[in-house]
Amino acid sequence: MILRKKNRTFVHMILFDDTQPMTLSSLNSLVKDVIDRYLSTSFWVQAELASIRENRGHCYMELIEKVDDGAIRAQARAVCWKNIWINVSRRFTETTETSLNAGMKVLLCVHANFHEAFGFSWVVDDIDPTFTLGDMARRRQEIIRILTDEGVIDLNKQLKISPFCKRIAVISSATAAGYGDFCNQLSDNQYGFRFETQLFTATMQGEQVESTVINALDSIYAYQQTNPDRPFDCVVIIRGGGSTSDLSGFDTLSLAENVANFPLPIITGIGHDRDKSILDIVACISVKTPTAVAEFLIGNLADTLERIEDFMLRINDTVKMQLEHEKLHIQSIEQHFRASLNIRIIKEQNILKELYSKLTNLSERQLIIENNKAKLLEQRIFALEPKNILKRGYTLTLRQGHAITNPSSLHRNDEITIIFAKGSVNATVKE
Repeated sequence: MILRKKNRTFVHMILFDDTQPMTLSSLNSLVKDVIDRYLSTSFWVQAELASIRENRGHCYMELIEKVDDGAIRAQARAVCWKNIWINVSRRFTETTETSLNAGMKVLLCVHANFHEAFGFSWVVDDIDPTFTLGDMARRRQEIIRILTDEGVIDLNKQLKISPFCKRIAVISSATAAGYGDFCNQLSDNQYGFRFETQLFTATMQGEQVESTVINALDSIYAYQQTNPDRPFDCVVIIRGGGSTSDLSGFDTLSLAENVANFPLPIITGIGHDRDKSILDIVACISVKTPTAVAEFLIGNLADTLERIEDFMLRINDTVKMQLEHEKLHIQSIEQHFRASLNIRIIKEQNILKELYSKLTNLSERQLIIENNKAKLLEQRIFALEPKNILKRGYTLTLRQGHAITNPSSLHRNDEITIIFAKGSVNATVKE
């Protein structure tokens, strides 16, 4: 490629025949000489990382500057050579507790570099981590302010962990060591509790954290709707096997809003040593590691078991006390009953004695009356006896041994016998 030089700005600096066309390499050499001579000073510059990657120990960056509507106003390449990058990246991570990632705002110390074969780039001499830390803090505070204004920052915290929490939806990477530690801790608990876990996979570091965790939450919600007979008790978001410098994906507004508004209590254990992520702030429960999450769930059931056992002991004690009270009450009733019964027996005995006395008197009186009646009857019977009646002048007429009370029953020539008080006569009916 051949370019014809048309302006003479730097002609006085470099001696060449400007009537002849320049080669690209000559032009690039010219630019390099100019930059090396007149742009050798380092500059502190604010920019946003559009992309960042490491290759053979060197770090390659794409820097951008945006306007308010998000459009890119400026763009440039930058490189941090291996000997500088080792110290810069370590100091940045130690200060911010996160690694440099796309989307971060950074303050770089750079100097211009132009290579005849690879073109222009800024060479990074230093990075001020406190600038990024301040920007991260501002972003966090802005997200927290938005969540507070929306009234959702404490929504998930208001949900209660079930005292019988055993069915758990787990959001994690399937290959994460922390997930394995979590499952082993649950299955090998000293109490013999049996937990049911179901994994919903997600990327737990890098740029895909937000989207994959939100997708996992959507899948859990859909499962709840289609399986109302076997609902989850809680959701666990765990991360293990990575460094604390890969947690920026958990500091996003969209993820925080999804967690805050989720209808199940969410427990996080994503490996923070000191500061909490925004995800930890909006979650119902936040602990440090996946193992700590497992210990929390085991402890929750252990507390429930302890309360149940305590209730059983209290119930047993109450029952024993009640039984003892009832026993004493029954004994008191028995004593009272016996005393009342004895009093009643004595009272009834006295009544019986009185009745017996009255009955005896009445019986004797009745016997006298009845005896008198018997005597009167005896006198009447004696008076009505036929012999005594005959003595008073009456007679008894018999026909064939039967008494005749009506003369019309007799016929002419009937043989009859007339009995007197003394003796009898036989007679024949004439008419």
